[in-house]
Amino acid sequence: MTEYVANPAHDIVESVYRADSRRVLATLIRLLRDFDLAEEAMHEAFAAAVEQWPREGVPNNPRAWLVSTGRFKAIDRIRRRARFDVSFEEIAEQIEDLPADEREADHEGVDDDRLRLVFTCCHPVLIPDAQVALTLREVCGLTTEEIARAYLVTPSTIAQRIVRAKSKIREARIPYEVPGRTQLADRLESVLRVIYLVFNEGYLASSGGTLTRHDLSAEAIRLGRLLVELLPEPDVVGLLALMLLHDARRAARTSESGELVLLDQQDRQLWNRDEIADASKLVERALSSHGFGAYTLQAAIAALHAEAPSAEATDWAQIVALYDVMLRSDPSPVVELNRAVALAMRDGPAVGLAVVDQLLDGGGLEDYRLAHAARADLCRRLGLASEAQASYRRALNLTQQAMERRFIERRLAELEK
Repeated sequence: MTEYVANPAHDIVESVYRADSRRVLATLIRLLRDFDLAEEAMHEAFAAAVEQWPREGVPNNPRAWLVSTGRFKAIDRIRRRARFDVSFEEIAEQIEDLPADEREADHEGVDDDRLRLVFTCCHPVLIPDAQVALTLREVCGLTTEEIARAYLVTPSTIAQRIVRAKSKIREARIPYEVPGRTQLADRLESVLRVIYLVFNEGYLASSGGTLTRHDLSAEAIRLGRLLVELLPEPDVVGLLALMLLHDARRAARTSESGELVLLDQQDRQLWNRDEIADASKLVERALSSHGFGAYTLQAAIAALHAEAPSAEATDWAQIVALYDVMLRSDPSPVVELNRAVALAMRDGPAVGLAVVDQLLDGGGLEDYRLAHAARADLCRRLGLASEAQASYRRALNLTQQAMERRFIERRLAELEK
């Protein structure tokens, strides 16, 4: 045991919780085969750590201690239930008698427990919305409120999806494992969607005082790397490239005073050129393969931004062409909006505004804050101050993120001068 005198063990418990609680939970789910039981066991293990570590010292391997403690807490809980239902005693014995190699996890290999958990949460017996919600909650620790904002639905709706998904996994006895190669491709689309949504929540936090949550974006990139090792299909490689290209701009996305800086105003010298170089190789690798899709196309667009010395020097014609390919293969209002922004850079803001207005009239983006923000910016560039103000106010009403709100408020103040 390691003794900590000056540094309170309570602080260490909190630090371990922030860094490792999702790893501990994933391993406990594998061992206990029950989401709710594993979550209860994890919280009991951390409660035990708060009580014991200040008195006995912090273990050399805190995560292993927490997994072991959580497992025994779960066995005790099940045995208490066995007083009323003897079938629980058999379950407790099965958990207690697990071989040592099953109780220990290789957290650095392809058999990472969190990757197992992602594939369990994305099992095809679950509806897609439930797959995403469950993974964001259990693998990444997002709250139901954060997931709800990402999906533009109520927290109660997300909570119901998660409860039903857990029940379905339990009833269908879905195995906690990475599927065999023949099944893996069928499960891949859901997994990629989940990983990218996790990254987006980290890259542009839906709420709170900071623009980014690097823990989430780093976790998504880590899962992406694991998936590339496991199944190096074109869009798996493309998604990893896309995340790296976005992450490379992280240091330039806020000013020294902590305010939002848009892409065209960013100091490109702050971009992480090593990440860009790695990602560019991945984009080339994905594009040279057959069967690439939307993630690879988005990565190719991001690479064009990364390679340009300035916003004005960006190959906007090529970006519009890539969006055209995306719309043919996987049409969506958000892709159309992104194309409209690129079109405005290529052909002028009036052309882009006409397309954005058409999209908003269609109703699919009425509650999408970035659509109103894009319209506001185009109106501002055209000198349509009153229309820009109205669109900025609409975007402000839809924005939860504090830094984004301050940016919009500054734009409004500039227009009111």
